[in-house]
Amino acid sequence: MTDAGSRWSQTKRRWARWRDRLRERPKVEFGYRIAVAAIGLAVLGLGILAIPYPGPGWAIVFVGLGILATEFDWARRWLTYARERYDKVMDWFHRRGRFVQILGGLFTALIVAVTLWLLGALDWTGELVGIDHPWLNSPIGVGD
Repeated sequence: MTDAGSRWSQTKRRWARWRDRLRERPKVEFGYRIAVAAIGLAVLGLGILAIPYPGPGWAIVFVGLGILATEFDWARRWLTYARERYDKVMDWFHRRGRFVQILGGLFTALIVAVTLWLLGALDWTGELVGIDHPWLNSPIGVGD
């Protein structure tokens, strides 16, 4: 076994021992599981919000599910399912022609523009550069 593989194996064993000791203290374990759930759901929610934007939206979703999967079987199943579906969709998308890929990019850009408009970011950015058009204002009153 390689040195890195050996260290990883030792780390996993240490983690398993620590987790076993935690299980012996039900109240502490319950608190730990609540903390994992809160952190995992926060990261997952952030990832879901970031999906349409340029950057690592899906990676954040998978990290959030990974955090939850350390403690919850349902999250482990969702993580497996989400990875499989994501890979299939991305394979399908990359097999399509240039036209479909360009349409996908334009659709993503439209989603980003609409959400930025709804959140008042377009109005705020316009004001920064001296542009004040009423149509830039958020229709839901955010950022006024």
